[in-house]
Amino acid sequence: MALCTCNQRSTPRIPISDFFKIPEKSTFRISPDGKYISYLKAYKGKENLFIQQLPDGREQMATSFTDYPLRGDYFWTYNNHIVFSQDLVANDELKLFTIDVGTLKLKKILDQEKVRISLLNRNKQQPDIITIRMNKRDPANFDIYRLNIITGELTPYLINPGNITEWYPEVDGKIRLITSSDGVDKTILFRPTENAPFRRIIENNFSTSVRPIAFTGEKNYFYALSNVNRDKTALVEIDAENGKEIRVLYSCTNSDIQDVEYSKNKNDLEMVRWEAAKPQKHFLSADIKSIYDKLQPQLKGTEIKITDRDSAENKFIFITYTDRNPGTYYLYENKTGQLKKLGDINSTLNPKDLCTVQPVSYKASDGLTINGYLTLPRGTKSTNLPVVIMPHDGPFNQSFWWGYNPEVQFLANRGYAVFQINFRGSTGYGKAFHNAGFKEVGGRIQQDITDGVNWLISNKTADPDKIAIFGAGFGGFSALYGISLHPKLYNCAIVQHSLINFFSFIKDAPPFLKPSVKMMYEMVGDPEKDAAQLRAISPVFHTDKIRAPLLIFQGAKDDRANISELNQFVRELQKQNGSENVKYFLKPNERTFFRSEHNRLQMYAEIEQFLDKNMRVNP
Repeated sequence: MALCTCNQRSTPRIPISDFFKIPEKSTFRISPDGKYISYLKAYKGKENLFIQQLPDGREQMATSFTDYPLRGDYFWTYNNHIVFSQDLVANDELKLFTIDVGTLKLKKILDQEKVRISLLNRNKQQPDIITIRMNKRDPANFDIYRLNIITGELTPYLINPGNITEWYPEVDGKIRLITSSDGVDKTILFRPTENAPFRRIIENNFSTSVRPIAFTGEKNYFYALSNVNRDKTALVEIDAENGKEIRVLYSCTNSDIQDVEYSKNKNDLEMVRWEAAKPQKHFLSADIKSIYDKLQPQLKGTEIKITDRDSAENKFIFITYTDRNPGTYYLYENKTGQLKKLGDINSTLNPKDLCTVQPVSYKASDGLTINGYLTLPRGTKSTNLPVVIMPHDGPFNQSFWWGYNPEVQFLANRGYAVFQINFRGSTGYGKAFHNAGFKEVGGRIQQDITDGVNWLISNKTADPDKIAIFGAGFGGFSALYGISLHPKLYNCAIVQHSLINFFSFIKDAPPFLKPSVKMMYEMVGDPEKDAAQLRAISPVFHTDKIRAPLLIFQGAKDDRANISELNQFVRELQKQNGSENVKYFLKPNERTFFRSEHNRLQMYAEIEQFLDKNMRVNP
């Protein structure tokens, strides 16, 4: 067995496939009547749908696709049908299917090319009808449709005038709250009935947020997550008649409230969640708190989260996870108190062989506190380690959170410390921290990353001669920026679906993302007014500065990538530095993320070899 020799105590090298294979079982759902559970499981290398009867446990394979996997956003209807979709990447085609659970009869109900579809609502009163959003009429605008899953009849419900970005359906499928945006200003509109016109009730700019959750059942009040007139997002109650905030239901002094669990059946708030150093929650329902209190002693040391429930709210599906465990699904029956294990996402991995993810913080050079996570490889050595720096994608709509990350654990198993940085602009830390990143791409955001590297060097965690940087999307840009502007800081860089040119990234945005273009002008830069700045930070214009070994991965069907521009960028780098120092993998039938298990395993095998060579970890 190969061993990692970078640490004082040898650690078994876990096979790449153990980290990045198709999950054994995932995406469990329960039927509304509580008689079935469903989940995704591999069949001939592709995720397919399986159904298990309760309580006898008999498993049936409901689909047997071998070309493309099912997407994970499938759902049950109230008449025991399952609706799911397939993304046929090669043809840029989306197929929507329904399957009758009683007969396992499969039926295609929609087949669209170059169209995006997502579920908004399923209706208990009309179980054959679902509400979807789709940009079929106009690629730039999503309209709302009612779809009969039995007949396939598609009926327009709300036609988008051109600026609507969010819809908030009620339990019965009616939509009385929507959000419009011109990219800079956001407006929430309300109508008291379906026959009344929408009217403006709340107006904010993009840096301020109000996200409706549900109507309370009293008058026209609704729950929402809001940071209006406050730094940290709080759970509040708002009067839809005038948009005025009535009261604050829960807030946190150090973090944004990021998620609300709400029972549509009981019309009841259950809990709020937020991410501090580790996940936190506060119960708003005594019934739900009682369930968690019963489960916690049986599932000690894990984070617990409800992922689905039946209509009677007697049977619940939970997932548990830790920083060293990808997750395990359980079925809990409230009446009997019975807890039954349904399956592991990945039982091959032994948590004892993996590494602890430790929350850390440091001061940026301007004094701002930056948070992140540091994962050290197993062993007795904790100083002078080879380190992989991981800036996240985004930059303004993401953050790293505590939990299991297969890339982090894979790299740690290979002997690297891994440093995940939540630079300014990251979500979850309040409005001021988020806004501090605006117009700082290539400025203070990148300085936060550099300051983090220097912090690791100064506290002797990092070996200054063995530092790599690895990122995807905006994180890929940060990696390229790092090796361009700080060539002596990094040994090498790895990028996935990287952003290389801010001009083309903004200009080539897919039609359905056009409303966010003006927001990019404000957050990142205006291609005309800030042209000099965007040119100065876009890697495509600075190939002469990139000298470090580089590994690039890209899906050819990624709708955010300009493939011809990327190809030219790589050719210039290879001409300058040699193809042995600039390795490029363009996969023809992949989008942003590699869904093919073969491509995924190949990618991480290349990453392993690349780091072994350029970080000199293994003698």
